Amino acid sequence: MELKIKPLSPKVGKEIPFPAYATAGSAGMDLRACIDEPMTIRPMERVKVPTGFAIALPGPQWVAFIFARSGLGIKSGITLPNCVGVIDSDYRGEIIVALTNLSDTDYTIQPGDRVAQLVIMPVTQADISVVDELDETERGAGGFGSTGRV
Repeated sequence: MELKIKPLSPKVGKEIPFPAYATAGSAGMDLRACIDEPMTIRPMERVKVPTGFAIALPGPQWVAFIFARSGLGIKSGITLPNCVGVIDSDYRGEIIVALTNLSDTDYTIQPGDRVAQLVIMPVTQADISVVDELDETERGAGGFGSTGRV
């Protein structure tokens, strides 16, 4: 599938690399902070980090997800406040990464730092059927923890 990328900042593709896969086996492309100066995130603060580009997915059968970088989360407590960002196929604005600092110390993002990852996945839109009854299953309506702890 082709992902079209439109730079919105003259830095993108020059000072700040385009989104890219770090290895041949990477599922996500690194997203970098397109900022002019360092940005400090205080404990429990939420910020919006621009990436300096927009994308065009090839159609409604595709979606882009923004995921946290595991290293930032486990080492520094920097993660996404909404867990996963969803970029719909018809969105054409700048990709913005929402970050939050769950640690008890300030964290500073430098221009060009990798702040998240972008994963492209296929999507299926459901045909909705309103019914009076659902089929029975072994689990039934058992929810949270109903299948056991291990």
